[in-house]
Amino acid sequence: MPYLADFAASTPDKPAVISAVTGEGISYAELNDRSIRLANLLGEFGLARGDTFAVLAENHVRYFELYWAAARAGYYVTFVNSHFAAEEVAYQITDSNSRVFISTLQMADVAQQVRERIDPSVRGLMIDGAAEGFASYEAAIAGASAKQPLRQPRGEAMLYSSGTTGRPKGIKRPLRDVEVDDPTATIALLSLCPGADSSTVYLNPAPLYHAAPLYWSAGVHNLGGTVVVLGKFDPEEFLAAIERFRVTHTQVVPTMLVRVLKLPPERGRGHDLSSLRALVHAAAPCPPEVKEQFIDWLGPIVYEYYSGTEGSGLTFITPQEWLSHRGSVGRSLVGVPHICDDFGAEVPAGTAGTVYFEQPQAPFEYHGDARKTMDSRHPRHDNWTTIGDIGYLDEEGYLYLTDRRSFMIISGGVNIYPAEIESCLIMHEKVADVAVFGLPDSEMGEFVHAVVRLAPGVPPGPETEAELKAFTRAHLAGYKVPRHIDFRDELPRLETGKLAKYLLRREYLAASGAG
Repeated sequence: MPYLADFAASTPDKPAVISAVTGEGISYAELNDRSIRLANLLGEFGLARGDTFAVLAENHVRYFELYWAAARAGYYVTFVNSHFAAEEVAYQITDSNSRVFISTLQMADVAQQVRERIDPSVRGLMIDGAAEGFASYEAAIAGASAKQPLRQPRGEAMLYSSGTTGRPKGIKRPLRDVEVDDPTATIALLSLCPGADSSTVYLNPAPLYHAAPLYWSAGVHNLGGTVVVLGKFDPEEFLAAIERFRVTHTQVVPTMLVRVLKLPPERGRGHDLSSLRALVHAAAPCPPEVKEQFIDWLGPIVYEYYSGTEGSGLTFITPQEWLSHRGSVGRSLVGVPHICDDFGAEVPAGTAGTVYFEQPQAPFEYHGDARKTMDSRHPRHDNWTTIGDIGYLDEEGYLYLTDRRSFMIISGGVNIYPAEIESCLIMHEKVADVAVFGLPDSEMGEFVHAVVRLAPGVPPGPETEAELKAFTRAHLAGYKVPRHIDFRDELPRLETGKLAKYLLRREYLAASGAG
């Protein structure tokens, strides 16, 4: 199928990437040329197929030439969280066996601290300037060959899991014996969204070191479209960018949708969003009421998929399907879904259990962690893998997620799913953010605890707590109502918008002496 090089030939001056922050753009010809030069330069450094290089960068317009260099030369590239401290960055560079470390002038302070913590044989390149221990990236690729190799074996990104315990683990997909222009699962997803073609203008509001933002953006390059990159998510800037760049497609996480809905009407509904053909969401359970409000606002252009960085499986659902299967994340596009109990036995339709996907072979391993890899496999089928989610299938094969197994609360022998309670509380006008988790109880095993960030101007205290409990009780069974609700100014969230609930729970467990 067509890919980067084809569009560099047919539409060389068309913007492949535009920064919504600076307005800087990179054409298809430039992106193709620079990625070839970097791929050849890394080869000159001694990298061979299956070797790894690491990148520490903000949402930079040059991000994609780094990705495409790996993709067209059979390398692994590890994009590191740009908010990490030097020790955390150094760990990932060392753990991934990266032989080259590329950073940017904006990240120079951390990057130089990293150099002191990694093997001195790791080569350093810096974009936008120079710093001690780093050669100029621009000068290095300018001197490299611009000749496209005859064979371009597809490489992969080796990204790291957030990790609820211990160090993050590299998710390593095996390299396939295919060329760079071989279709990917992202292309299959994009093809299901209306109007996804060379006219696509895709807005990326999330950090590019995460899988979905990276792969969806690269998928747009396979179509010949343009990727617009936000520096970070802000609800008003997000809406303004859709209007300014006449964005046709975008992908968000549910937290972003909630933040947009909670804007005052004059700051949210005043933007012209008529260019949008598809708004796609994923990465976490979306409160059904939030999705319904967006469908009412934008029309039936709100799509959803479920997957993970591991590539264990993939489901997709259109807005029309969702309206008749409310709360579902769709039917499978990649992998055969199986719902199993704690012993690995499949359970009937409508019964919740661990979600496994069956593929011809396991699509990933956790780099350097055989135990975690083993835990992701079904006890009797090595090609059935899970990322730890709990859900059920209906009679038509539509998948519904309830929560992560690690967050499920067991109280008095009853399974309680925090995501359901969070979806309820977030709809209250006084709630800006919420986390629900279980804490130890001597009689019931666990009890339901909630931590809430209130909307501006709302006073914390017993009256507000009582109001939120009453609201929950009006919508959910009594045993799901939080026993306690604490209030905080901020909740820990990853840059993608995902709630880092394990950090909160760990803090409460330590304070109680149970951690």
